Amino acid sequence: MSTSVRSVRSVRSRRRVTSTLVALSLTLGTGGLVAAAAPAAYAADASEVVAKLPISSYSAMVVDSARERVYIADKRSYYYNDKGQVLVYNFQGQQIATLTGASPVTGLALSTDGTTLYAGERESIATYDTATLQLTGRTPAYSDTCGRELAFSGGKQWHTRGNAQYESECAYAVHGLDFVSGGAYNVTAWNITGRMLLETGAGAENRLFMGQVKNEKATDPALTSFDTSGATPVRGDARRFADAEGKGGLDLKDLAVSADGKRLAVADAAHGTRLLNSGDLSDAPAPYQPLPEGAVASGVAFSGDGKYVARGASATGSTPDLLIQPADPANGTTALEFAYEGELDGNRVVPRGLEWSADGSRLFALTTNAPGNAFWLHIIQPPAAQYDSRFTGGLTSTPGQAVVGEPVGIRGRLELDGPAPTEPVKVTAVRTDADGTRKTAPAEVAADGTFTVLDVPARVGEATYTLSFLGDLTHRPAEDVSLTVSVAKAPSAITLTAPAEASKSAGLEITGTFTAQGPALPAGIALAVQRADRLGTGTLTSVAVAADGTFRINDLPRTRGSVTYTVSYAGDDVHAASSAEATVWVRR
Repeated sequence: MSTSVRSVRSVRSRRRVTSTLVALSLTLGTGGLVAAAAPAAYAADASEVVAKLPISSYSAMVVDSARERVYIADKRSYYYNDKGQVLVYNFQGQQIATLTGASPVTGLALSTDGTTLYAGERESIATYDTATLQLTGRTPAYSDTCGRELAFSGGKQWHTRGNAQYESECAYAVHGLDFVSGGAYNVTAWNITGRMLLETGAGAENRLFMGQVKNEKATDPALTSFDTSGATPVRGDARRFADAEGKGGLDLKDLAVSADGKRLAVADAAHGTRLLNSGDLSDAPAPYQPLPEGAVASGVAFSGDGKYVARGASATGSTPDLLIQPADPANGTTALEFAYEGELDGNRVVPRGLEWSADGSRLFALTTNAPGNAFWLHIIQPPAAQYDSRFTGGLTSTPGQAVVGEPVGIRGRLELDGPAPTEPVKVTAVRTDADGTRKTAPAEVAADGTFTVLDVPARVGEATYTLSFLGDLTHRPAEDVSLTVSVAKAPSAITLTAPAEASKSAGLEITGTFTAQGPALPAGIALAVQRADRLGTGTLTSVAVAADGTFRINDLPRTRGSVTYTVSYAGDDVHAASSAEATVWVRR
């Protein structure tokens, strides 16, 4: 098994590898460990590492800061006998191990001291020693087809259990809350309709938060918390969010507890990021600012040092998919923004796809593509500051008249505040015309900030070019700028070579060449020919154009004197009309 890891300094839809691949291998024995080969590319000063994960499904991620490891669960439940796995990465983005489950793996949790990794399976809860990555046992559990959420709180390992025979029933089936303590499996009396999310945190050691996922039978889902310090869970305050008309119900995607345990952040796809008091689940005094327009909340996580909150989203284009900002909403520092769009980054942050290291030095973000069958691990080290960027001076286009099928350049200038980027940045663009929207190739920005986006318009009419700078680790995205270009038909031209004089009895020959810019002409082009003399104007037989653009006209003039021949091309949808004349003096 191999994994591609890239070191990058800028957050763009296209990225650039900055160092060579290094192959690593590691063998750690048995206990479910089946592979550990990890080619890697990274630099010691990299601010972000991106690893393409060898999985097509995802269920959970946890971070072991003491051993600098990231555990990612791959459910793998396409067939009943599929065995899920847990990928193990280090903080440099290298895969160091793979733990294979007895069945699909859903849900992960670490013990408070970090010595034990719990992994949910269909018929059991597996435990691994985090020092050796060896399987230490499996506690039998009631069968679960839906996938388990796991959390560790109050010295107990908690998990959900879906009462469904088929996975298609899980969204609205009854789910229960169970726990393992001292190696014994315990069933609580707490049940809800639909899936539930579990969350705890170091600042709330004996508190377990549970959120209900919206479904057709629960349109006003609930949040609640449990005191887990005793032998059985004791439920605390609960809250629902719909108004008197039943509107505004929670659409839960993720939960996070602040480092001090006083706040609960909720990623709500219908609302954004809700910030609540963890005690009674009331609204916190100051909310977070709304996510950018077009961004739908998908994840949230607090850094272990209490300084930052990361907010993940699903967004398109230059709209940010990830914001990193001070955890205190009263701190007005502008958020560090990331816009992911492309085959090297993924398109959006997955639900439950954000985790921090305990010291807040690294954020681990999982992204996926539009179909949701490919995944990337981003390991981000936020810089101390981020600076503004902007397009200045407007946009211009060359040539002065754009024509279909010929290159057009959109020129502009990008200004970046703060230190100069260590790598050239790129500007991206899309062209919008009557056929829709199409991406163009990105343009590299020169040291003086100038750039030229090149494109070949494919349609006559107006084409609007919208340019974006998605930002990098030290620069915020620039506000998009646009320029509308009028695209004309591609010009054509006819040249004629005719004799100055000819005789009426011998006839004459005119040769010519037909050329056209833009898209290729179809085969079999014919040109119209007219003859004008003192007897009037008449149309002659059209002349065929050869593959090399040449043609010949042979004629017997009908009268003496000045005779003018006009050769013309009528044009088509993308080529302009053209014509040429030649005058010959005809003798007896």
